[in-house]
Amino acid sequence: MAENNRTKLDAVASKVMAETRISPQEALLLLENEDITTLGALADLVRRRMHPDKVVTYIIDRNVNYTNICNAFCSFCAFYRPPGDEDEGYVLPAEEIIAKIGETYDLGGNQILLQGGHNPKLKIDYYEDLFRKLKGAFPDLWLHALSPPEIEHIRRASRIPLRETLERLQAAGLDSIPGGGAEILVDEIREQLATNKCSSAEWLGVMEEAHNMGMRSTATMMFGHVETRAHRIEHLAKVRDLQDRTGGFTAFIGWTYQPHEGDLGGEEATSAEYLRTITVARLFLDNIENFQSSWVTQGPKVGGAALAFGVNDMGSTMIEENVVAAAGTVFQMNQDQIVRAIRDAGFTPARRNMQYERLEVHPG
Repeated sequence: MAENNRTKLDAVASKVMAETRISPQEALLLLENEDITTLGALADLVRRRMHPDKVVTYIIDRNVNYTNICNAFCSFCAFYRPPGDEDEGYVLPAEEIIAKIGETYDLGGNQILLQGGHNPKLKIDYYEDLFRKLKGAFPDLWLHALSPPEIEHIRRASRIPLRETLERLQAAGLDSIPGGGAEILVDEIREQLATNKCSSAEWLGVMEEAHNMGMRSTATMMFGHVETRAHRIEHLAKVRDLQDRTGGFTAFIGWTYQPHEGDLGGEEATSAEYLRTITVARLFLDNIENFQSSWVTQGPKVGGAALAFGVNDMGSTMIEENVVAAAGTVFQMNQDQIVRAIRDAGFTPARRNMQYERLEVHPG
């Protein structure tokens, strides 16, 4: 049996080296059986094909959470507060968000990641007003905002169609969409994680509609909780199929579930499992150019090591981050530390924007 498995694994590796697409079944075979060294070498080969100049990018931005009031009730989340919590629930005033953006500009960034809870009191007019205020204060601000579950929540709360929701948000200033809230795009898993969150089809539907309107987004996966490895591959297959249709995903970002403070409990996936999963995702998602390291959950050392396992982007300086921090994991890196980590891994650092366009290369 072991010899037969080795033959199958070698055949899959040959397909990767020949630039032939692998199937979900072959991806699962790799994830469950191939050694991490081989996976890393194959993923590095794929990365070098797409990024032959050994440049690794990063971005200066800030993650602003405009409200922590949420009725999705995710069992893994320690950040949210239920509707009616007057002691700890909040909605940030526009003036406070504008001040946070100003601090981001002072540090060299002109983009923010704006996300929050599913606050039942906030309808689409709230977001239209907020976005216009932000763009009025900072005309060149890039607004990377509202994950698909938030957009679906806004659509339902406002009782309007998805297309109208996206059109109105885009007209008010929405530039691109983060891939948050994907978790695992398998409904039997999603139902175990949250009692009131959009389905897999709805998450994908928001992204497809946005892509068809010219907006771009990232794709994500949070793994290592109640799903199996087969569920991870099912998630990746749905992302790859959508990317085949639209080409709208700029990057893939995978991170491990943080069990420290939420109600779900369990154990955190190991760094080896993180690297194993990311490498197979790189091999399988042959139509997504950029892969981002999750140093926020893995720490700087593993985050830097991921650059040898198919990853070509170190993500954000994360001037502010609240959701993962609330789960009990607090890693921080400023611009100088990110640049140093990229250099220490043998690559050339380059600052980018949200569209993955390089703005400044740091040679030497």
